[in-house]
Amino acid sequence: MSLRELEIERRPLGSSGIEIPRVALGCGNFGGVGSAPELFGQGLSQDQAFELMDSAWELGIRHFDTADAYGGGRSEAAIGSWIASRGVRPLLTSKTFNPMDAGEDHGLGAERVTRQLHSSLARLGVECVDLYLAHEFDPDVPLAETFGAFESLVADGKIRTYGVSNFGSGQLRAALEAGSPTAVQNEYSLLARGDEAGVLPLCAQAGVAYLAFSPLRGGWLSGKYRRGAAFPPGSRMTQRPEPYRAMVRAQTFDALERLEAFAAERDMSMAGVALAWLLGEPGVSQVVIGPGTPEHLLPLVEAVDRPLSAKERSLVGEVFA
Repeated sequence: MSLRELEIERRPLGSSGIEIPRVALGCGNFGGVGSAPELFGQGLSQDQAFELMDSAWELGIRHFDTADAYGGGRSEAAIGSWIASRGVRPLLTSKTFNPMDAGEDHGLGAERVTRQLHSSLARLGVECVDLYLAHEFDPDVPLAETFGAFESLVADGKIRTYGVSNFGSGQLRAALEAGSPTAVQNEYSLLARGDEAGVLPLCAQAGVAYLAFSPLRGGWLSGKYRRGAAFPPGSRMTQRPEPYRAMVRAQTFDALERLEAFAAERDMSMAGVALAWLLGEPGVSQVVIGPGTPEHLLPLVEAVDRPLSAKERSLVGEVFA
């Protein structure tokens, strides 16, 4: 597949002084399906991951997003091997909290944070990660302890800045009181809009960058799931359906069919419209896309080349209100 380099806008990463591109490549399906231990070793093989990273780089994507637990470390290792073999260096986000195997080692204690970051650097083959995130809120460890470890890693030149992920508005307020996170990475899409009420306004108020993951809601906004039809083999609904079971209802399919009609009128894919809607949100600093194949990058080309007008974005948003 031949791709051309896109002009991808860059935005400030909160108050960090770093600029990040509006789009990052999500690498959670390299060697697994996210952080689920029962699926480690599945997902994309290293050859498939290399093909996807090559295509993303050709398209102009210069920021890769991973975590220590993605694929039990296989995601970071694949990225590290790719960097070494290609001789290029994308911006890197990694995260910690979840266990890397079926054991009990998890959390955001200071000693574990430091240990996990050093293991991530070894797998990635780099001296420093640009953005390091607390992957979940840890009720058992004070945020001040976690952020103290992050600050020490910044001082040591091992990370450039830090933030949080999967934090609600109350947890984010507590984080801002305990330290200086420059970013929050949460799920946000046409089918997951809970952050509009609290987290997004708080980010705007506090100068925190908002990074959106799962922009297609596990493939639901791509059109792959049809009313009354079996789920496609290898899809998230056959691999890890638990986070998406609430989608299986008439109201969701009604909205998706309206989105499909809108996309057809505009001669775009459903995924392209969904990504364009998200990129049109001023409060979103970055969208983390997680394609499974190079062909899955094509909706991003549509979204960048054909942004929605304010009226179109409003119409699309009302479909899923």
